[in-house]
Amino acid sequence: MASDASRGHVVLAAYRPDPELLRRQLLSIQAQTLEDFVCLISADGEPADVERLVHDIVGEDERFRVIGFEDRSGFYGNFERGLSAVPADAAWIALSDQDDYWYPAKLATLVPHLARATVVAGQARVVTYPEGRVVAPTTARKDTAPLAFFLDNQFTGGQMVFLPAALRVALPFPRLATPAEVHDHWIAVCGAAVGGARVVDEVVQDYVQHGNNVIGESTGGVSLRRSIRTARSIAERFEGSGGVAGVLRATYRVGAGWRETMAEALATRLPGNPTAERARRLYGAGRRDTRTARAVIQMAVRGQVSYRSALEYLAGGVAGALVRMRRGSDRAAENVA
Repeated sequence: MASDASRGHVVLAAYRPDPELLRRQLLSIQAQTLEDFVCLISADGEPADVERLVHDIVGEDERFRVIGFEDRSGFYGNFERGLSAVPADAAWIALSDQDDYWYPAKLATLVPHLARATVVAGQARVVTYPEGRVVAPTTARKDTAPLAFFLDNQFTGGQMVFLPAALRVALPFPRLATPAEVHDHWIAVCGAAVGGARVVDEVVQDYVQHGNNVIGESTGGVSLRRSIRTARSIAERFEGSGGVAGVLRATYRVGAGWRETMAEALATRLPGNPTAERARRLYGAGRRDTRTARAVIQMAVRGQVSYRSALEYLAGGVAGALVRMRRGSDRAAENVA
């Protein structure tokens, strides 16, 4: 068996996991037909409890190791800490949530595609727990161009595998106070820039939906009333106010701000990279709003991005203009009564 450094690495982020769901997931990873990997379980607080639980589930299987931390960093920071422990010359990297279920050939199906792309994602069947009801037979992710999935993330973390080249660009993760700040979107953008990204049609796992999901699969349509209620909730949590200024700041960060943050970070880390430079021109702090709006609308009309994501971005751009927000400029409180 290969040394740890040259083996594949699965990074699982855990936070007070449900014992039964974690059992199902760890046993499904343990049963993978591609066996040469290390599974690093990053516990976001209470690592001793997670370590005992993991040992009870997988026994003496040396591939499973808990590298937990006493302090909490949230799921975004927890994945960052787990990925920071991956050796630079790992064969490949996969991400895992604590509550899904991998089909036995998942890794054997996805890893070979890394010969042609730096980041690869498969599909998942969406099911509820504990009922087992099938919400959707597939997540229907699409193989789109990088400038399109800057807007419309096609890469769910638990369905991804990628090469260390993507991780060398991605770490440390960029920061923006918004629920749009997600690890899988950022890693996919980095992978696409350095060696290409690919989405394949094979369903490789169950994506489990339950009451404690940090991020779930969206299956509903667009509702103005629900959108306003969500915007106020996000503003209260991330901006400290559900008033007009707080809602505008939150809308900007969710829609345009996160894409701007990714574009600026990518171009800074990969100077001269064609994908990074195109992304910065379209989504970065120096973008021309009218040109970007036209491009976003065209991508939506052509079916490259969903209308929902296009509207979210455009609304964020308008909100940012109203409060004069661009990267490094949070003057909203002074500009909105």
